[in-house]
Amino acid sequence: MILGDGVTLFLIFFLSFLVFLSAWGSIKKWGKMPPGPTPLPFIGNILQMRPNNILNSFKKLNMKYGSVYMLYLATEPVLVLNGYDAVKEALIDNADVFGDRAMIAGFRKFFGEYGIISSNGERWKHLRRFALMTMRNFGMGKRSIEERIQEEVHFLMEEFRKTRGSPFDPTFYFSRSVSNIICSIVFGNRFDYKDDTFLKLLKLLSETSKLTDSPLTQLYANFPLVMQYIPGPHLRLIENMKLIKEFVKERMKMHQESLDPNFPRDFIDCFLIKMEKEKQNMASEFNEDNLVMSTLNLFFAGTETTSTTLRYAFLILQKYPEITEKVMQEIDHVIGQDRVPAVEDRSKMPYTDAVIHEIQRFADIAPMSVPHAVSQDTEFRGYNIPKGTMVFPMLTTVLKDPQWFKNPHSFDPGHFLDEHGAFKKNDAFMPFSAGKRICLGEGLARMELFLFFTIILQNFTLGITKDPKDIDLSSELHSRNRPRPYSLCVHSRQ
Repeated sequence: MILGDGVTLFLIFFLSFLVFLSAWGSIKKWGKMPPGPTPLPFIGNILQMRPNNILNSFKKLNMKYGSVYMLYLATEPVLVLNGYDAVKEALIDNADVFGDRAMIAGFRKFFGEYGIISSNGERWKHLRRFALMTMRNFGMGKRSIEERIQEEVHFLMEEFRKTRGSPFDPTFYFSRSVSNIICSIVFGNRFDYKDDTFLKLLKLLSETSKLTDSPLTQLYANFPLVMQYIPGPHLRLIENMKLIKEFVKERMKMHQESLDPNFPRDFIDCFLIKMEKEKQNMASEFNEDNLVMSTLNLFFAGTETTSTTLRYAFLILQKYPEITEKVMQEIDHVIGQDRVPAVEDRSKMPYTDAVIHEIQRFADIAPMSVPHAVSQDTEFRGYNIPKGTMVFPMLTTVLKDPQWFKNPHSFDPGHFLDEHGAFKKNDAFMPFSAGKRICLGEGLARMELFLFFTIILQNFTLGITKDPKDIDLSSELHSRNRPRPYSLCVHSRQ
């Protein structure tokens, strides 16, 4: 039996080696390829990529090989782009060529090629266009969604007041509130903050997000055929994803039972109506798989990114009380205490706008973006890049590019202010990525950040939970940035 297992492992390794040689040969025949570390059979450059510190591994390779280099995740070639110039040239100047989506092998098991984020070609075009149109119809970028956000912030402030000035962990306070906004668009209603189903779902999302960054999950992402048999947190990730998908499917069935085609309530209703209209079209992209994954894409992105940014924001404000004070003075001067902040106030509040931009830049919560792929054989900066090559546009190197930000590793609102104190745009501000795959929820996220930020500071002062000089702003995780756990303390101003 042991001998048989040994033979099986040898055959797997030998076949993998042949696949690697074939892939390596086909890549090499293209001629001049970008520089990069020499890969090993089967494992590629995994030895250069520390699973518990992926970002630092990329940083070291950037310093050694420059702004454009290639490495291998297992047998998969990956083009890595660093700095504003390289990322802009690819994602904006050559948007069509670099506009496809790639999926790392292990994550392909979860997402397949369904939904808005994972799809390509006509499927992606249809789903993205439909999602944008539907979200706009339900208020994105309009007064109606602004009022919805304002209402949700007031629910959040009621929860803040219940703390009576005692320190608390803000994680689920922010995630519940932010999630409720996308829930109202996708599911047609907000959830009570004590709703058990809602809390379980948010807990699953939070745990799944953390599990994605564990070293074993990083290994699973590149070697799923092997890692699926090895115990570890990556197996819980698989179960969590199944549970989240089941939640969406259950909501879909509930919508089917109560659907009124003349009065769609939300994104799911609109998708179901579109499915019915196109049921005779065998090539239609409006099917159950795309409904489930598109809904999941919107829900996850609409919950995780903005709530994480807000969590980082209020840690930064505790670190820099003088900045907090200047923001509050501008809020009092422009808005006062007699009305609720509105999106139109932003243009009259340059310092607050600069602080919010700097929070997004400094927090850098999606440092590696989501992998792209090259849609055709192309030449880029003198290198030959074959069709299908995975691309990592390292947004962290754009947001911290010293050519565009004078203090790239420090928190400095001056990055977005001119010499007269007016707001100054910066082309290297790309927290939502750029080009064809820019985040479709950018407008909603910008609105949420401004309204949450200003309404909270209009109504509360921040208490002291730790000496500012002892507050650590470094990220807790390694491939995506999140603040380390901290306590927030608020006192009502009214």
